[in-house]
Amino acid sequence: MDTALAAYCRAQFGITDVWRRAQGAAVGALGLDPNECPYQVIASGPHWRLRDYGGHDTARSLLIIAAPIKRPYIWDLAPSTSAIRHCLRDGLHVHLLEWMPASLGSGNAGLDDCADATSECIATISGKGPSTKPFLMGHSLGGTLAAIFTALAPASVRGLVLLSAPLCFQPQESDFRDALVSLVPSDIPDTEPFPGSLLSHMSALASPSTFIWSRLMDAALSVADQRAMDTHARVERWALDEVPLPGKLVHQIIDWLYRENRLCRGALSVNETLIGPSRLSVPTLAVVNMADEVAPLASVKPFTDGMPTTVRIIEYPGEIGVGLQHLGILVGREAHAKVWPEIISWLNSLSRAKAAPTR
Repeated sequence: MDTALAAYCRAQFGITDVWRRAQGAAVGALGLDPNECPYQVIASGPHWRLRDYGGHDTARSLLIIAAPIKRPYIWDLAPSTSAIRHCLRDGLHVHLLEWMPASLGSGNAGLDDCADATSECIATISGKGPSTKPFLMGHSLGGTLAAIFTALAPASVRGLVLLSAPLCFQPQESDFRDALVSLVPSDIPDTEPFPGSLLSHMSALASPSTFIWSRLMDAALSVADQRAMDTHARVERWALDEVPLPGKLVHQIIDWLYRENRLCRGALSVNETLIGPSRLSVPTLAVVNMADEVAPLASVKPFTDGMPTTVRIIEYPGEIGVGLQHLGILVGREAHAKVWPEIISWLNSLSRAKAAPTR
C-alpha cells in the first residue's frame, strides 16, 4: 500500500477509535459501564502495568495476561459476569497484566517487550515470598502471549491455562486466518500506533459471520432472557472501547504468527531464543469453544500435540447471550457454571501436587 495512503487510512481509523469510544461512553451512561473489582497497581513499565486484586492464598498466585486488543475489563464486566471474581471466590490470589494504549512514543513495542513485561510481573509476584510461582492464564491473543512466554521461560511458571487462544496458524485450516492474512498488508509500520478500530474492521471483513451476523443472532435470541441480554449489551459496550495497538506488535502477530506460523513450527525468535511446542513443558489446560471461528480446535491441537507434556483440552460448546462466541468462556453463564469449576479444580490439583521438574 502506498505510504501516504496508508498513513491517511490510519489517521481516519484513529478518528474512528475516538468516535467509537464516545459511542461506548454513551452506551455506558445507560448503566452498562464496567463494574470492576478493586485492585492496586503494583508495578508498571512504558506500555504495561500489573494489577493486584488480592486474594486469600499467596501460594496460589494467578497471573492473567490480558489480550492487547481493547480493554481488559472483559474479564470483569459486572459482579454476575466476572472471571476475576470467580477466581477470587475460589481463593486464588489474582493479578492481571494490562497493556496500555500505544502512543507515538510506545508504538514500537513487540513480542520481545511483551515477554520482558511478563518476566517483570512474575518476578514481582514471586518476590512476595516462597512458593509464589504463579499460574499463567490468558484469553485469545493474551493466551498466545502467555504460551509464548511459558515456552521461553517454563521454569518460572507453575501451570498454563489457555482460553480460546490460537497457537497454530496453518493455511487452509481456518477461514478466519486465511481471510485475515489476505486483508492485512505485510508492510505495517513498526514505529506507529495501529488503530484498534482498523483491526476490528479487518476482523469483521475476514469473518462477517463471527463479528456481524452471529452477534445480531445472539441479540435476537437473548431478548427473552434479561440476564443474557444484559451480558450481550455489556459485551457490545466493551467492543466499542477501542485502543491503539503498537504497530510493531500487530506486524509481528500478523506476519510471524498468522502468515508464517512460526510459533507452531518452532521458528519464532523471542529475545534471541527459538521457541515452539517442544519448549512448552509445563502442565497445560486449554479450553476451546467449538462454536468459535477465531480460535477453533484446529488452531490449538497441532500445537499441543507437539508439546512434551500432557495437555488437557476442554471442548466447550458455546452458548447464547455472550455477544461473540470468542468471548463465551469469559462471560457465558454456562461457562461459569460448568467450565470454570473444572478450571479451578485443575489449578487446585496442581497446587496440591508436588511441582514436577521442568523438562
